[in-house]
Amino acid sequence: MHQPPTPTGRPVEVTRTTRRRVVVTGLGAITPLGVGVPALWQGLLEGRSGVRLLEGEEFLGQPVRIAGTVPADPGELLPKAQARRMNRAAQFAVIAAREAWRDAGLDASGTVGSGIDPSRAGVCVGTIIGGAPVLVDGDRRLRDKGPRGVSPLTAPMTVPSQASAQISIDLHITGEARTVVSACASGTEAIGQAIDRIRLGHVDIVLAGGTEAAITPSVMAAFSAMRALSTRNDEPERASRPFAKDRDGFVHGEGAGMLVLEAEEHAVARGARIYGEAAGWGLSADAHHIVAPDPSGDGIVLALRRALADAGSVPADVVHVNAHATATVEGDLAEATALRRLLDERGAGAPGVPVTAVKGNLGHLQGATGAVEALVAVLTLHHGLVPPTIGCDDLDDACELDVVTHVPRPLPAGGDVVLSNSFGFGGHNAVLALRRNRTDRTEEGRAA
Repeated sequence: MHQPPTPTGRPVEVTRTTRRRVVVTGLGAITPLGVGVPALWQGLLEGRSGVRLLEGEEFLGQPVRIAGTVPADPGELLPKAQARRMNRAAQFAVIAAREAWRDAGLDASGTVGSGIDPSRAGVCVGTIIGGAPVLVDGDRRLRDKGPRGVSPLTAPMTVPSQASAQISIDLHITGEARTVVSACASGTEAIGQAIDRIRLGHVDIVLAGGTEAAITPSVMAAFSAMRALSTRNDEPERASRPFAKDRDGFVHGEGAGMLVLEAEEHAVARGARIYGEAAGWGLSADAHHIVAPDPSGDGIVLALRRALADAGSVPADVVHVNAHATATVEGDLAEATALRRLLDERGAGAPGVPVTAVKGNLGHLQGATGAVEALVAVLTLHHGLVPPTIGCDDLDDACELDVVTHVPRPLPAGGDVVLSNSFGFGGHNAVLALRRNRTDRTEEGRAA
């Protein structure tokens, strides 16, 4: 197989029977809790919510008028000429990618200024709707003003792949620019695909994650018609209630999360700070229903087991789970059922595994949700602290999980794997297995 170069110029032997270890070296986010990873992490630790009442006139009369909206105009955070050529989801993605790139110790100018071979770098972004709101606006302009009213930017701003393309242009990444669309598992699957591309030697470094910006009247009305959304318009900040007995649906949200993934030897050669290992991932399909999850949890268990097997781990290694937990009645119960089945394999004497769900803080970020939650899982490993789940004041007895609530909890010692779950309409299941980096594990062993 091809032998990819490292920053030192020496080739790395990659065969079909050996895989390169993949590590996380950079994080970037823009979410309902603010712009940047510090705003996200601090908001989670403080138990704050970014869910707000939708004030726009176009939402008047809607049965649901709350959503997790980003409290900043992304177009104002980018050069004006660049921003006007992007849809909102792409703007989010570029902003998060720039932060992750800088956080990884790389030059803001992109690959060349960072000493990275552009052909050995990649992008992989998950999204669901992408630029569809631009298409809806174009249709409205066509009806109101005729063909001359439709912008020539409408077509390129509509395609879901615009986010990955804009990141590759912005940072001059020429190795590959990939897009994943698999419902609410999109961001997680994008990270998983990036792991494999690095492992197998196709590229050395990838910006991977997810983005979404689809808080529009038609999308809100569609989810409302499905009776999938929480109707707590009078208390937005407490509307999303993962695993709670009184949960009544998810809260729509927007934002982006991006991670810099690298082959370990590539990161070490350039002296990068390592947050942890992207150790494995697993996929499955429920093959059950276009919207509802399989209540048995069989598909979820399969994805969980595949992620652990891919990481070379077993259930006893799991120290924490960042749950998908949308706050829908059926979805939370199916996930809880699956997690209990997996974690029960640890044995009766094994310590409990703390579970958290951040959709109480952010709402459901759709194609971005898995990426942002994976980012939070990485920070949980890095800081040794589990953020609390807000909105879960009264845990559903049927869930039977150790859900962290009210205040952060120290990450238990002993195990070294965190699971980050994402499940989407149509039965798309994706799970990431993240592991403490070797230095952290060595220091933990010395302390013991």
